[in-house]
Amino acid sequence: MKKRIIKLSVGALLCSFLFTSCYTYKTQVGEGAKGTQQVKKWNHYMLGGLVRVKLSDPKKMAGDTKDYTVKTKQSFVNGLVTVVTLYIYSPSTTIVTK
Repeated sequence: MKKRIIKLSVGALLCSFLFTSCYTYKTQVGEGAKGTQQVKKWNHYMLGGLVRVKLSDPKKMAGDTKDYTVKTKQSFVNGLVTVVTLYIYSPSTTIVTK
Protein backbone atom coordinates (compact mmCIF):
# COMPACT_ATOMS: atom_id res chain seq x y z
CA MET A 1 0.00 0.00 0.00
CA LYS A 2 2.82 2.44 0.88
CA LYS A 3 4.67 1.67 -2.36
CA ARG A 4 1.57 2.48 -4.36
CA ILE A 5 1.10 5.84 -2.61
CA ILE A 6 4.76 6.70 -3.19
CA LYS A 7 4.51 5.75 -6.88
CA LEU A 8 1.35 7.85 -7.31
CA SER A 9 2.97 10.81 -5.53
CA VAL A 10 6.09 10.62 -7.69
CA GLY A 11 3.97 10.26 -10.82
CA ALA A 12 1.85 13.27 -9.90
CA LEU A 13 4.98 15.31 -9.22
CA LEU A 14 6.52 14.37 -12.57
CA CYS A 15 3.28 15.22 -14.38
CA SER A 16 3.16 18.61 -12.71
CA PHE A 17 6.66 19.36 -14.04
CA LEU A 18 5.71 18.22 -17.53
CA PHE A 19 2.64 20.47 -17.69
CA THR A 20 4.34 23.69 -16.60
CA SER A 21 4.99 26.32 -19.23
CA CYS A 22 7.00 29.42 -19.90
CA TYR A 23 5.26 32.65 -20.78
CA THR A 24 6.23 35.70 -22.86
CA TYR A 25 4.72 39.18 -23.09
CA LYS A 26 5.93 41.50 -25.81
CA THR A 27 5.18 45.24 -25.96
CA GLN A 28 6.23 47.72 -28.61
CA VAL A 29 6.84 51.31 -27.51
CA GLY A 30 6.78 53.94 -30.26
CA GLU A 31 7.80 52.28 -33.50
CA GLY A 32 9.55 49.41 -31.76
CA ALA A 33 13.22 48.52 -31.62
CA LYS A 34 15.41 50.00 -34.36
CA GLY A 35 18.55 48.06 -33.43
CA THR A 36 19.59 44.88 -31.69
CA GLN A 37 21.07 46.24 -28.45
CA GLN A 38 19.48 44.44 -25.47
CA VAL A 39 19.35 45.17 -21.76
CA LYS A 40 18.23 42.30 -19.47
CA LYS A 41 17.12 42.38 -15.84
CA TRP A 42 15.37 39.93 -13.54
CA ASN A 43 12.06 40.67 -11.80
CA HIS A 44 11.68 39.23 -8.32
CA TYR A 45 8.50 37.62 -6.95
CA MET A 46 7.72 35.46 -3.94
CA LEU A 47 5.14 32.70 -3.32
CA GLY A 48 4.78 31.56 -6.90
CA GLY A 49 4.45 35.09 -8.28
CA LEU A 50 1.78 36.31 -5.87
CA VAL A 51 3.97 38.80 -4.00
CA ARG A 52 5.94 41.36 -6.03
CA VAL A 53 9.32 42.18 -4.47
CA LYS A 54 11.20 44.15 -7.14
CA LEU A 55 10.40 44.86 -10.78
CA SER A 56 12.65 46.29 -13.45
CA ASP A 57 11.63 49.59 -15.06
CA PRO A 58 11.65 49.32 -18.89
CA LYS A 59 11.76 53.12 -19.30
CA LYS A 60 14.96 53.31 -17.27
CA MET A 61 16.38 50.30 -19.10
CA ALA A 62 15.69 51.98 -22.46
CA GLY A 63 17.45 55.19 -21.43
CA ASP A 64 16.94 58.09 -23.87
CA THR A 65 15.53 55.87 -26.62
CA LYS A 66 11.92 56.64 -27.59
CA ASP A 67 11.38 53.55 -29.76
CA TYR A 68 12.02 50.19 -28.13
CA THR A 69 10.52 46.74 -27.56
CA VAL A 70 9.90 45.24 -24.11
CA LYS A 71 9.74 41.47 -23.68
CA THR A 72 8.90 39.95 -20.30
CA LYS A 73 9.25 36.20 -20.02
CA GLN A 74 9.86 33.30 -17.73
CA SER A 75 12.87 31.54 -19.17
CA PHE A 76 13.98 28.00 -18.51
CA VAL A 77 16.50 29.25 -15.95
CA ASN A 78 13.78 31.30 -14.18
CA GLY A 79 11.56 28.21 -14.09
CA LEU A 80 14.39 26.05 -12.79
CA VAL A 81 15.08 28.53 -9.96
CA THR A 82 11.36 28.55 -9.15
CA VAL A 83 11.23 24.75 -8.91
CA VAL A 84 14.45 24.49 -6.89
CA THR A 85 13.10 27.00 -4.34
CA LEU A 86 9.76 25.15 -4.23
CA TYR A 87 7.89 28.16 -5.68
CA ILE A 88 8.93 30.40 -2.78
CA TYR A 89 11.04 32.61 -5.11
CA SER A 90 9.75 33.06 -8.68
CA PRO A 91 11.83 35.28 -10.97
CA SER A 92 11.08 36.44 -14.51
CA THR A 93 13.22 38.33 -17.03
CA THR A 94 12.60 41.67 -18.75
CA ILE A 95 14.48 42.31 -22.01
CA VAL A 96 14.49 45.77 -23.58
CA THR A 97 15.65 45.88 -27.21
CA LYS A 98 16.65 49.33 -28.49
